[in-house]
Amino acid sequence: MDKDLISIQKIIYEIRGHKVMLDSDLAKLYEVSTHRLNEAAKRNIKRFPLEFMFQLTDEEWKYQRSQFAIFSKDTRKYKPFAFTEHGILMLSSVLNSEKAIEVNIKIMKIFVNLRQYVISQNDTNEQIIELRKLLMLHIENSDYKFAEHDKAIRHILQALNNLIEKPKETRTIGFR
Repeated sequence: MDKDLISIQKIIYEIRGHKVMLDSDLAKLYEVSTHRLNEAAKRNIKRFPLEFMFQLTDEEWKYQRSQFAIFSKDTRKYKPFAFTEHGILMLSSVLNSEKAIEVNIKIMKIFVNLRQYVISQNDTNEQIIELRKLLMLHIENSDYKFAEHDKAIRHILQALNNLIEKPKETRTIGFR
């Protein structure tokens, strides 16, 4: 994968259940100041409903800063804005430059890759869930009980449960 794409993946976060990029990261990619990027978005606020762009709360910003050392150096006056995939697409129309177009194409490729990865994981999880159901059905309907056999099936079930269990806390989004 392209080195630029990998570095962009590292600055996609999950906040409020959305995959987002922060204004300061986008400004660096677009080679404009954070102030200029936010100013362009605010001047075209009708293009940025809440599901496209939102400002982090004090708690969200504190959490982000504590999780990632890079943010601890950020001494901004205002809390950052987070842009969803659709908000990033909209930015390319308000930041009308060649760099904005080039960067947006790279970012959109990453979001497509992430979506495909999630879809492939969901298919795998559905197959695991189906296999788990079949194993449970076997245990419940079995007329005979072989201790070692049942023990092995229970170990398999536990392994399947661990595979489909969702992580309790998601910090970053991207391939590792």
